[in-house]
Amino acid sequence: MTHHRIAFSLNRPGALIAALPAVLGFTPADSLVLASIENGQLGAVMRVDLSHALEGDLEQIAHILAAASPEGIIAVVVQADCADCSECNEDYRLLGLDLAGALDEQAIDLCALYVVDRVQAGGRWHCADGCGQHGVIDDPDVSPLAVEAVVGGRRLYSSRADLTQVIAAEDGSEALVDRIRAVADGSRTEQQADPDGHTRRGVLAAIDAAKRLEAGRQLSDAALAGLANHLTDSAARDALYALAVGFHAARAEALWTLLARRLPKPWRLEALVLLAFSAYVRSDGPLAGIALAEALECEPAHRMARMLDEALLSGMRPAQIRELALSGYRVADRVGVELPPYQGSGRRAG
Repeated sequence: MTHHRIAFSLNRPGALIAALPAVLGFTPADSLVLASIENGQLGAVMRVDLSHALEGDLEQIAHILAAASPEGIIAVVVQADCADCSECNEDYRLLGLDLAGALDEQAIDLCALYVVDRVQAGGRWHCADGCGQHGVIDDPDVSPLAVEAVVGGRRLYSSRADLTQVIAAEDGSEALVDRIRAVADGSRTEQQADPDGHTRRGVLAAIDAAKRLEAGRQLSDAALAGLANHLTDSAARDALYALAVGFHAARAEALWTLLARRLPKPWRLEALVLLAFSAYVRSDGPLAGIALAEALECEPAHRMARMLDEALLSGMRPAQIRELALSGYRVADRVGVELPPYQGSGRRAG
């Protein structure tokens, strides 16, 4: 679930629907999109596969939406075969009744249910309850939220599959797996003898790797193996979370993205969680959600991944999540590493 705050008018569904790609990070298709109204503004937005919604499992969806205590919900069905307002309406009218009932159990009103054939300029929408309202969608590329996303450095994707591809795991070599295991075996005694020194070297190695990556230099298998080993150090990870709220946050996120693709299981797990945290604090809920889904597939019981996933689903604000990174500065100070200075909320340094 993704949060964005922008005023909108309930009588402009074409503009509201046009804003969805910028909120979700990709253009939805075959989807049920649920936009919450909070203090008269667009609040948390949640997307589920349309097939899942039509199966009738709406109580859990309503429960998740209730966490943000919205004033109401506007639902949008995106289905390519519904260009003709006279088609599909009965199925979606019944879906609307079921959704309204599930939301009512959570004391939430379903304000409207719109059906749209495609979320593109010129796409057509109509209300599903037979009210007779219909219209054309505004151009999503010039919606205020799309402009805000581009100015803020977010990339928007044409589909959810394209977004998923950002962190798609590459085929790992057995040689890299063997190298990681060898590094871990070789550093075990050192870590036990000097845990703070091991943590310090791990944090500095990650910072240096991010700098080299930004400068266009490739990371060797030896460097990847060393980073994989350092990410298994919980103290090092705690310090590295702080990079998401400091100057050069973008370069650190680029490193986590690379490691999420290049490292084999189980070592890619921690890179995925670091990436998810970085994306979350800069309000990129879609990328955070994709990374967390991958992480939880690797390890369903991972504590940080589960906590971030629950926070994202409940609509917790990025500003609240940022506070978790402050402990990383304390860890870094303890082991003698000076991290990049803290960057205030709402700003992002490269």
